[in-house]
Order: sequence, then structure tokens, then C-alpha cells
Amino acid sequence: MIAQATERKAWWKVALVTVPVIVVLGNLSGLLSNSGYSNPWFDAVRKPGFMPPGWVFGVAWTILYTLMGLSVAMVISAPNSAWRRRGLIFFTVQLVLNYLWSPVFFGAAAIDVGFLIIIAMAVALCLTISLFWRVEKVAALLLLPYLAWLCLATALNFEIGRLNPGADRAPLGITGG
Repeated sequence: MIAQATERKAWWKVALVTVPVIVVLGNLSGLLSNSGYSNPWFDAVRKPGFMPPGWVFGVAWTILYTLMGLSVAMVISAPNSAWRRRGLIFFTVQLVLNYLWSPVFFGAAAIDVGFLIIIAMAVALCLTISLFWRVEKVAALLLLPYLAWLCLATALNFEIGRLNPGADRAPLGITGG
């Protein structure tokens, strides 16, 4: 019992690694793919009326990546179980998809492929939340703002595709037209 309590308290030490790593990699993904209004392609496309100002994205993603880092640190520090292992697998899948989305959407201007990625990301995140709930409820709750933001990002991705037929450099015909 004491060993388990000590292990549980150590989650914040894990967070000292997970938070900066997740935040830095997320920022690198956006920076290397020239995400946002500094991207000439993105600046030129029509945006939906519910598009937040550009500065909101940097603030939101920094907060969300921090919450993700705290959440995964709690689960990493929890006692080993099948739920924990599965949760960490799906967390990794959604995180890889997250880091992949900016290069695809902004870097390649592939709106439709970006839409497929964001849908897969949302599914993986829902599975992650469900599995984390079985391991550490607070860790699951920390991911809910990310899920809410991802719903907004999905709607933005879809609407940008709908408002800009022909702007997709890798058209699949999902959102355009």
C-alpha cells in the first residue's frame, strides 16, 4: 500500500518530462508546417465565421498540450494494468495523428486528408479518455477540453474544405463541393 501511494505521488515527476516534450513537439509540428495565418495558402482560403482569431490557437494548444502531458503522466505513474497499457497505446496513436495533422493540412494543403486524420484522432482520443477513466479519472477529465477543442477543429477543417472547393492540393472529394 505504501509503495503504491509513493508511486502515485511520483506522477508529477513524470510530468516534468511529459509536459515539455508534448508541448515542444506540438509547437515544432506547427512551426515546421508553417501553420496559421503566416502560411500564404491558408491566409488566402475562405474561413468560416466561427473561426477564432489566430492568437487563440497558440494559447489553446499550449494549454491543451500541457493538460495532455499531465494526463499521460498520471497514467504512466499508475499501477500496471491492461487498461493502462491500452490507454497509453491509444494516447500515443492520437498524439501521432495530432502531430501529423498540421503538416498535412497546412504543409501539404491537403484539406480532405487532414479531415480524415482529425476524425481518426477524435476516435482515438475518445478511446483514450474511456481507457484513462478506468485507470485515473482525473487523467481522463484533463483530456475533455482537448476533445471539445478537437470538435471545433474538426468543424473548422470541414468548413474550410466546403468553402474552398479546389483549394485542396490532394483532393479526395470528401469535404469539397
